[in-house]
Amino acid sequence: MTAIAVLGNGRVGGNLAAALTRAGHQVTVADSTPGAAADAARTARIVINATPGAGAPERLAALRDELHGKILVDVSNATTDGPDGLPADLLHPGSSLAEQLQEALPETSVVKTLNTMLYPVMTAPTMLSRPPTVFLSGEDPQAKQTVRELLTDLGWHKEWITDLGGIRTARATEAAILFVPHVIRADGFAPFAISIAR
Repeated sequence: MTAIAVLGNGRVGGNLAAALTRAGHQVTVADSTPGAAADAARTARIVINATPGAGAPERLAALRDELHGKILVDVSNATTDGPDGLPADLLHPGSSLAEQLQEALPETSVVKTLNTMLYPVMTAPTMLSRPPTVFLSGEDPQAKQTVRELLTDLGWHKEWITDLGGIRTARATEAAILFVPHVIRADGFAPFAISIAR
């Protein structure tokens, strides 16, 4: 059992919190009340950023003390919204949200994952007709191993998990968000994930 704080109680955060609780972890969800994120992060070993990507570096930099020495799992994408509310453009071209977070939080191990799929697939990867791929990006091998174990708790088979390397590789997975609006407009809001076929 691991103490986990989920920052963000929308569809993504709520889905992850429920699944991790079912897997036996001690999960706290931070809502929008003042100080909730700080309180949740202070008592956790792992913190999951499920807040909107826009403004996340500033929001999380304010938790620098609470996140010191912790693992920060970043599942968000930082984009502008199009007129229909779907992602339009990247907010950090030539960089990534994950890199911005790691720069703002040098004493925290940031691991990027679960950001290349619609949120239901994060906790139920076997719902798809073909095996999906989930990616890991981060500088700390031990932190990535811990996150890999969390992913298996969420139902991800070990062979579906691909470690891309350092935090800079998050640029590639974050850019995959640009597929999402086009796929949704073409096929509707049906669960899908980016997958590497071999």
